[in-house]
Amino acid sequence: MVKITIIYDNTAYDKTLEADWGFAALIEAYGRTLLFDAGANGEILLRNMRVLKIDPLSVDDLFISHGHFDHIGGLSHFLNENGNVILHAPASFRGVRQAKEVRYYDKPQKIYNHFFTTGELGQIEQSLAVETEKGLLIVAGCSHPAMEKILGAFSAFGLIYGIVGGLHGFDQYHLFEKMGLICPTHCTQRIEEMRRGFPETFSAGGAGKILKFG
Repeated sequence: MVKITIIYDNTAYDKTLEADWGFAALIEAYGRTLLFDAGANGEILLRNMRVLKIDPLSVDDLFISHGHFDHIGGLSHFLNENGNVILHAPASFRGVRQAKEVRYYDKPQKIYNHFFTTGELGQIEQSLAVETEKGLLIVAGCSHPAMEKILGAFSAFGLIYGIVGGLHGFDQYHLFEKMGLICPTHCTQRIEEMRRGFPETFSAGGAGKILKFG
């Protein structure tokens, strides 16, 4: 089972959670619990985790997509709760002292069995992919690098099934035509266009949204 829970987003899918500009998601798969990004505000991050009954101490790994405030603003708060994590960072990211270990990535590679990173692309951002029975599911922070580069980096590791996360101004919709899941969140500017263009594969995001794959 691969389970992804959106913890922090601009909108709230679960209205008991607080929405705020930023992104964070929990990935539970293959015996690991990985926090992807940390939102903009540590108090909101931890409060939403409590409402979702997610124990910060259950997290094994923290994956940082890039160093913009809306993705790392909650980092210190989280590490104050659980510093016993392996932090996976883009090559240019610096300043973390509380984590058990920090690993840097500057090229596409496997980080664990079933987990992959693009490494830092465009000197700014890395994305994550986790293997599901349907193919690779990409989790992206903002997709600052060209989407062709993100998809190209992951194509070496298997068939791409879908994508969850921020897509900024992405409009090259032909790149998503064969995907089985499109869940745009956070900074995505054309969510309604994607909803209309991909009615069978579009899935609304928002804090509290849970995606499961057998």
